[in-house]
Amino acid sequence: MKEGKEIEVHEEFRILSSEVISRTAFGSSFKEGQHIFGMLNELMILSDRNTFKMSLPIIRYVPTCLPATPRSNWQRIADSIMEMVKNRQEKVKNREVDGFGKDYLGLLLKAYHDEGHSMKISADQLVDECKTLYVAGQETTNTLLSWMILLLSIHQEWQEEARREVLRVFGPDKTPDSDGITRLKLMGMIINETLRLYSPVFAGFMRVVDKETRLGKFDLPVGVQLHIPIMAIHHDPDIWGEDVHLFKPDRFSEGVAKATNNNPSAFMPFGMGPHTCAGFNFATNEAKITIAMILQRFTFSLSPGYVHSPFPVLAVRPEKGVQVIINAL
Repeated sequence: MKEGKEIEVHEEFRILSSEVISRTAFGSSFKEGQHIFGMLNELMILSDRNTFKMSLPIIRYVPTCLPATPRSNWQRIADSIMEMVKNRQEKVKNREVDGFGKDYLGLLLKAYHDEGHSMKISADQLVDECKTLYVAGQETTNTLLSWMILLLSIHQEWQEEARREVLRVFGPDKTPDSDGITRLKLMGMIINETLRLYSPVFAGFMRVVDKETRLGKFDLPVGVQLHIPIMAIHHDPDIWGEDVHLFKPDRFSEGVAKATNNNPSAFMPFGMGPHTCAGFNFATNEAKITIAMILQRFTFSLSPGYVHSPFPVLAVRPEKGVQVIINAL
């Protein structure tokens, strides 16, 4: 890497996170699954554009020059995933792999072929699980890494603190391992503060009341849908203090409870309770390893050409990218 080189990190992290999820979960590579990621990206954009739109039934019969419909995209993605499934099954048949494999796809295939009714899943469930992991395992980590680099580029003092911690734990050459990343306390604080400011699930999530409930001064009957606005909660000064809009990782120095005025449920970047995203630890560990390896080798600062433009498509993306000036240590 040449000194003083400008790079756009969001695209680099998109390829990295896609490669990681492809290899760890599906035993393939970004190149092999690139068309799936491309179709999922198109689908996310289409879904975002149409979330709050209403259409008349007759519209579906009017010819347009718009891109493929979400329904046709879903089918193309399903066909591609089933092709990947057939390839794995063929390898099992030819004894090229041990069983179905120990990755995520292998576990799903084992459940798919399980004769026990309690564990068996359908072909549709198998495809849906793969689609979910492709999106959740790539998009959220990609945006988390991009915003972390942005914030550390702006706040050089935190970049230096994080680098000192990484060098203390791993030195300049050692590849981060599972034991070491658990000791990166400062890095964990930076990740939490980044997730607070740029929550992956920006719009929030829905919950349905399954039994009559008292919420504050409101009585909620069964069947009521509640919208929980994560971004609003993460930027509420009554919860986080008057400096809520500032990047201050040290607010998490004593844990989430102290950071939220003893209301830990107010921090929910990956959901909360039993519905917390199963990939939360995977995403944060991937972020720790990636940023640690960058800090071991480079310093970086924000490019004068950067334009701040958070753009919501499933997760909050940097619409114009994140351009940084990177220098080798």
